[in-house]
Amino acid sequence: MSGRWLGAVVAVIVAGGCSAAGAGSPVSAADGYWNSARLAGAQPLYGGSRVVPLPGQTPSAHAAAGALRVGALFEHDASGGHYCTASVVASPGENLLITAAHCINGGDGAGYKSDIVFIPGYRDGSEPYGVWTPQRLLVAPRWADSADPDFDVGFVVLEPRDGENIQQVLGANQLGFNAGYRNLVRVTGYPSSDGAPSPASTGPPSRAPPSCGSTAAGTPTAPAAVPG
Repeated sequence: MSGRWLGAVVAVIVAGGCSAAGAGSPVSAADGYWNSARLAGAQPLYGGSRVVPLPGQTPSAHAAAGALRVGALFEHDASGGHYCTASVVASPGENLLITAAHCINGGDGAGYKSDIVFIPGYRDGSEPYGVWTPQRLLVAPRWADSADPDFDVGFVVLEPRDGENIQQVLGANQLGFNAGYRNLVRVTGYPSSDGAPSPASTGPPSRAPPSCGSTAAGTPTAPAAVPG
């Protein structure tokens, strides 16, 4: 992954012109597609690479009691409804998510996916912080054009909800750059092994390389947090 590309993306988002840094796309609202049955029936969206556990890494996950800055990102394509994990990251606009590029764009020229919504804290049909819709989607050109796995990261700019931005409601994680490959981390997200989407977290913090793909716990696109 190019740290310079990520930095350029964040800089352009700050300036309010997402499409200039990559293959950005405005989106239409997903109102009317998702209902409780479709949410519960969504399947995990596989993509990217899987991480092989390192010595001392915890390969299993447990239910996350509270992960306010993490949620399920739902999308719909020709194969049905799917979900990934997305995380709120700090931004001046207070409206930014990070996820995997394959969750919002099919790569290889396939274009952006449709009916995307973000539901923070989603569990067993519960939507404790409501349903949030995207204003703009952004992936790197090298993902959009050729599905380069080194660029499997995407950003989602959310619309406000009830007059507030997502960061005002949930807070945000700090996006780290060049943190190295051997850090103690805790991964929180929506495992692919649990059937209906439900958040889980690895723990205690384990030593793992950062990845935009699935973790050893089977958690697609989950953020890896370094305990502070």
